[in-house]
Amino acid sequence: MIPLKDENPISITPFVTFALIAACVLIYFGPQGGLADEREALDFNLEYAAIPCEIRTGEPLSEAEIVATFEQGDMTACRTDGTDTSFFPSKNVYFGAIASIFMHGGLMHLLGNMWSLWIFGNNIEDRLGHLRYLLFYLVGGVVATVAHFAVQPSSTVPVVGASGAIAAVMGAYVVWFPNAPIRSIVFFMLRDVSAKWFLGFWFVSQFFTGANSGVAWMAHVGGFVFGALVGLLIRSTDFGVEKINRSDDPLQWDTTGGIGPGPLPHPFESRRR
Repeated sequence: MIPLKDENPISITPFVTFALIAACVLIYFGPQGGLADEREALDFNLEYAAIPCEIRTGEPLSEAEIVATFEQGDMTACRTDGTDTSFFPSKNVYFGAIASIFMHGGLMHLLGNMWSLWIFGNNIEDRLGHLRYLLFYLVGGVVATVAHFAVQPSSTVPVVGASGAIAAVMGAYVVWFPNAPIRSIVFFMLRDVSAKWFLGFWFVSQFFTGANSGVAWMAHVGGFVFGALVGLLIRSTDFGVEKINRSDDPLQWDTTGGIGPGPLPHPFESRRR
């Protein structure tokens, strides 16, 4: 399924979502050079992105570890003895967990992530407010990196992409707006799929990601679970509800009360009238 848009109105201008998209695009086509030069892109990723081995040892990768990884194909060439000289000695290996959120491995990777962020992020920003949304997004990205580290602590491959942070956004979305219609392309047809089915399918599909796909699928799972848990905690409060219950228009609805129809009519039922 390919999402095109959701029908879930907002009451604010999503400045933070705009800024996050702009930052990722500018970094990709700026410091990363649009990945025009693969060697320069690799050097940039090694210098700034999160790498599980570095988090494990607290030190940047050595030249020997880099050679073993990218010339000999050993993706777990992590050495814990600390005897080799770091290739980027000034790198802050823990800051990489934040920097990675704004880096991408290719144009399609960037476009797919930014499109998903636009579809789902504006409603989460509407519910949380600008600053809380930014904090939620960044923490979600860090949690996603930690989840990836938990299953591959010896990996020497840089982790890049906003997918983990966006997964956190999607986790909160499915809790707060489970019945939101997501206009999607399904088997070459346009269909409205409720968010709980669309995002539920996406979440389950992560467990079937190929081991050699190059996708940090556990980061997606960790981010999504984090977002859903935060969503459940906030759902029991009145935080942000006044921003959503703002119209008697039957197409402007919410499901902040939980799974099932919210205080306004279910969108699919409204459409059948």
